Amino acid sequence: MSKLPHIGTSIFTIMSKMATEYNAINLSQGFPNFPVDERLTDIVAKLAKQNVHQYLPMSGYPPLLSKIAILVKNSYGRAIQPETELLITAGATQAIFTTIQALVETNDEVIILDPSYDCYEAPVLLCNANTVRVSLNDDYTPNWDRIEKACSSKTKMIIINNPHNPTGKILNESDFEILESLLEKYPKITVLSDEVYEYITFEEKHISAHTREKLLNRCVMVSSFGKSFHVTGWKIGYLVAPEYLMKEIKKVHQFLVFSVNSICQVAISEYLDLVSVNEIGSFYKEKRNYFRQLLKGSKFELMPCEGTYFQVASYASLSDKNDVDFCKWLIVEHGVAAIPISTFHADGKDLKLIRFCFAKDNATLEAAAKRLCAIQ
Repeated sequence: MSKLPHIGTSIFTIMSKMATEYNAINLSQGFPNFPVDERLTDIVAKLAKQNVHQYLPMSGYPPLLSKIAILVKNSYGRAIQPETELLITAGATQAIFTTIQALVETNDEVIILDPSYDCYEAPVLLCNANTVRVSLNDDYTPNWDRIEKACSSKTKMIIINNPHNPTGKILNESDFEILESLLEKYPKITVLSDEVYEYITFEEKHISAHTREKLLNRCVMVSSFGKSFHVTGWKIGYLVAPEYLMKEIKKVHQFLVFSVNSICQVAISEYLDLVSVNEIGSFYKEKRNYFRQLLKGSKFELMPCEGTYFQVASYASLSDKNDVDFCKWLIVEHGVAAIPISTFHADGKDLKLIRFCFAKDNATLEAAAKRLCAIQ
């Protein structure tokens, strides 16, 4: 008997497999294809011959923990205690899984805002708890009336994703004020804030839960070095949480992975002395603008993109197909892979929108855009 009877192969795996089979340009899965910063690869090459290959402490490499605390302070003005409020994880997905396993109990309810990333639901179900899926508005702003109506005495957690995958939306000041008011009414709710794209925002500055005084004792923050430093395959991220929550999270973490890849932790610790996270947003803003310019001649309608490295586009003027079939057709007939947005909705809501990843080198974006512009 399956513990996850309704969950099958992820859409990301399906589309990437099809992209390989049909030799399509893969703009589906969210990973960069350009070279990693040579400063970072040089550090790894140097460390490979040093004594950094054994287990590190369960919470993380102490110098890296100290530097993350400085990073959080510099980025958001928040002082954290690296020994008690910080945990290095094997990527953001493990961070999310571990947090939910530690804090959610049987028959609890967890509110997930759709469209939502697919790693949120499974750990809730494995806790014998229930997900309550609440749709965002069609412009992908939160519908706080619906969210509040979904809250009850059983609600244990609300998961927010900011900047938002797949839509690229970011939360504003008003959103946080309403969330804070909601938490006052429901003092048992914890917020899990997935902020893996925190340094990839454009015209508007990202407002982090780190900056909200009223949230700090009620919130677990998830970050990703893989996303920030273009090393998604390293699977390394971190959690920030108040000590009373972190104690519970560490209990699960130690039996799930115990400790995280040693050489990557040491490498990132050294790399943080050389790199500025403030450069990341401007780098991806150029990518976003270039990709949008390339698609101006196409029949796709591009949605606003405020953050992340994803561009959502409407194909409504091109086809009546549902978005899953359209994405398969796009691979087979035109050699470009994208992700259908309906798969991020529990009810399969289909607005004829698909997601492209523009974290690619310019040659890849140009080749993909040429094919997309040719579709009539």
